[in-house]
Amino acid sequence: MQVRPTDIEKLPYIPEEPQPTTCGQKVKKWCKKYLLEGQHLEDHQADKMAKLPDNPTLGQLLTIKHRKFVAMLIPFLFIHMLWWPTAFRYNFFQYYSQYWQMPVTMAFGSFVGGMTSEGSGAVAFPVMTLALHIDPQIARDFSLMIQSIGMTSALVCVVFMKVKFEHRAVLIGCLGAIPGFIIGVHFIDPLFTGAQKKMLFVSIWTAFAFALGILNSQKKRSTFQEIPEFCAWKGWVLFVTGIVGGVFDAFAGSGIDICIFAVITLLFRVTEKTATPTTVVLKGIIAVFGFYYRANMMGDVSLMAWQCFAISAPVSAATGPIGSFLGSHLHRQVVAGFVCILEGIALCGFLFTKPAWTLIAVGGCIIFGGFVFFSAISKAGSALMESIENRQEKAAAQKRMQGF
Repeated sequence: MQVRPTDIEKLPYIPEEPQPTTCGQKVKKWCKKYLLEGQHLEDHQADKMAKLPDNPTLGQLLTIKHRKFVAMLIPFLFIHMLWWPTAFRYNFFQYYSQYWQMPVTMAFGSFVGGMTSEGSGAVAFPVMTLALHIDPQIARDFSLMIQSIGMTSALVCVVFMKVKFEHRAVLIGCLGAIPGFIIGVHFIDPLFTGAQKKMLFVSIWTAFAFALGILNSQKKRSTFQEIPEFCAWKGWVLFVTGIVGGVFDAFAGSGIDICIFAVITLLFRVTEKTATPTTVVLKGIIAVFGFYYRANMMGDVSLMAWQCFAISAPVSAATGPIGSFLGSHLHRQVVAGFVCILEGIALCGFLFTKPAWTLIAVGGCIIFGGFVFFSAISKAGSALMESIENRQEKAAAQKRMQGF
């Protein structure tokens, strides 16, 4: 029987049966969502990508189409062009037999530093102090020195790829971190013993990892690509956070990155996709300043730190940009997961060193107190998010009313 077009609406609706999904399709879908989400680009760069002609010029090929690979090559070639002649001139190769662990550590550390909110010092410091039993002051100096290579290489990669980052957080965070570092290195660092520094570093960021994990357990959490409705009080929060982060850098060589990351993700609800490159840029700048201040203004960097730096620099220049490249494509929950895993490993490493029970007890209290603190920041961020969404809904409703 022939069905007339006018009878189509009268036919009963028969829903299509869902097609069975194979295991391979599920894996492919998961990888595409979490590992190949794609980059969040600056608005002007996204426009250039959309308007790229079919026959681009050489400049367009280098700065638009193939910018990712050019971004990784620039710091790699620059550092290696300087390093190899210097290495032969001063025979850096003699140090590999004694300190081979450090280039191996930084191959992983700089990769993680470029990919996550944890600077490579967050890997170098616990490895040197907990696993290799190196003095925390040497570990701090080496962390700053090597991050001036690895994190600045990742910084160049982020900037050249035109990946979106929160410029205001970088600027204001630096303004707070520089005086914070100077105060910390002169007045706060001498107050703690080496064991106490290890405990503080591990405990505080373990608490943050717990809070971040709980936050990301919320499915379909609303996030912003930049700090919404930026105003004076948010600028002051970033400035104070920068001071605190600079103090942490002063005794552990890492801290400003995680402090800013914590505030803009938990309080201002900026997506980890934006927060991570923000901390990469910020850490690169502060690492260069910290290296300069310790080596030039204070001048008491140990020979061991210089030797470890000399043989680790070419490795960091390679793996830092690669980490930034890969990290910019990951889903925000994967980035957060990496942060939680790293802090868990650092905590286990601290416990394996069999610290005094007093340090364990104090560390446990700090973890609990820190968790409460970060959870309070997260709840404040939730309330802030709700108020912003309510204002946006009211504004949208008013526009609709005006349209009528």
